[in-house]
Amino acid sequence: MPKQFYVTTPIYYVNDVPHIGHAYTTIAADVIARYRRLLGDEVFFLTGTDEHGQKIERTAEASGEKPIELADKVVLRFKNLWGKLGITNDDFIRTTEQRHIKAVEEIFRKIEKKGDIYLGEYEGWYDIRNEAFITETQLEEYLSLPEATRPPIEKVKEESYFFRLSNYQEPLLAYYHKHPEFIKPDNRRNEVIRFVEGGLRDLSVSRTTFSWGIPVPGNPKHVIYVWFDALTNYLTAVGFPDDEEEFNAIWPADIHLVGKDILRFHAVYWPAFLMSAGLPLPIQVFAHGWWTVEGEKMSKSLGNVVDPYKVVDEFGEDIFRYFLLREMPFGQDGDFSRTALIGRINGELANGLGNLVSRILGMIKRYKDGELPTPGKLEIIDEDVRKKALYTVERVEEAMNEIAFNKALSSIWDFIGLVNKYVDDTAPWTLAKAGDKDRLDTVLWVLVESLRIVSIMIYPFMPDSANKMWGMLGFKESLESQYFSNAKNWGEIQLSGRIEKVKSLFPRYDSN
Repeated sequence: MPKQFYVTTPIYYVNDVPHIGHAYTTIAADVIARYRRLLGDEVFFLTGTDEHGQKIERTAEASGEKPIELADKVVLRFKNLWGKLGITNDDFIRTTEQRHIKAVEEIFRKIEKKGDIYLGEYEGWYDIRNEAFITETQLEEYLSLPEATRPPIEKVKEESYFFRLSNYQEPLLAYYHKHPEFIKPDNRRNEVIRFVEGGLRDLSVSRTTFSWGIPVPGNPKHVIYVWFDALTNYLTAVGFPDDEEEFNAIWPADIHLVGKDILRFHAVYWPAFLMSAGLPLPIQVFAHGWWTVEGEKMSKSLGNVVDPYKVVDEFGEDIFRYFLLREMPFGQDGDFSRTALIGRINGELANGLGNLVSRILGMIKRYKDGELPTPGKLEIIDEDVRKKALYTVERVEEAMNEIAFNKALSSIWDFIGLVNKYVDDTAPWTLAKAGDKDRLDTVLWVLVESLRIVSIMIYPFMPDSANKMWGMLGFKESLESQYFSNAKNWGEIQLSGRIEKVKSLFPRYDSN
């Protein structure tokens, strides 16, 4: 069985409703998955929910329900949102599933057998919101934060199992040096290296002061640390420990997409656990930035948390997907504002691509009665469009390999701008008026061929709009049957069918 391309989102904590950050990571993973399928890869795309831990137990108690009841409700919100956003995940993992509990118990035993887990006593500070143990240095950072934004922390003293993380400082640094692509972007990689160079202490991997979690094998008064539990999900979903054939065909993950706030868990703890268990490490961990709203940090107290459901209901899934990946370089922080969103819609989607589609297909309806034209000899201006199309496909490939979504979209829209200019320069209406049928047919054919290539290139980002374009072009086979390489075959694929209807792809919005 050939190796599949494996992409993951983090699993999302179920103590809150889905917000723009959850949507951002999941849309990004979906774009990667769709693009890799266009390349012809077998893809396994995983997302899911993290349902154990002290925070969940306390949140459930406060609302008078059991933790699993809270989890069941929130899981539906995530699954429903992914449906609205067109997410094509192959599996949805929950840490309360029996298959996952079995996987966590197995990797815990493996690491314990290696001698890397021992029983001791933990005394220190614990961040309840992020389910993380805090060093003295981190405590100083926490105390320097404004009290209103400071995560709740508490002093903990209890018996605990420890993972010998200190044994993995040098192996991790050696791995980072040998595999510079393991952590991206580079500034995040440098942060992780500095953190590890500062010294690693053994990590507490069990708790006794609450019960909502997976019991430690052989000592059920302890529950396994929620991050040890959660990170194992990436193994569970691909057959660990029972299905060796599936596991070997999919693991290691090609890319873990994570927010920068959980990079340490994925780039330090996770590879150390895997090294100890004797399992291959993921190929890459990519940490993206955070979203502010109108220049302010998102918070419930400010009432500025962006609800993806509402944005999609008002603007549609494709517009939301486009904006999030176009607005900022993936890996950096970005700002969400209604003004910026409408600016992108009107300037790039409605006036750019939408206007181009309407112009081209409208002229074919008007001048050719909907029949797709057959080209004559290409002139220099036509060849320029062909060259730009092929150049753009190459730039998009390069950008997608870098996970630089905004670069890919910028290149596509540069090409769209060139094609719009080509319409003005060739003036098909003048050719039609002059009765220059051969030249008119060639120009219209170049335009339709350009739209065909644009459809393929935008499909990972805006699948619904790409499919609408494809359908309006009269193709009989589905867009999903295409490969990205088809975008390189200028003129080789025969246009067939008839343009029956011309629909507006993107309406303009009032900025008020």
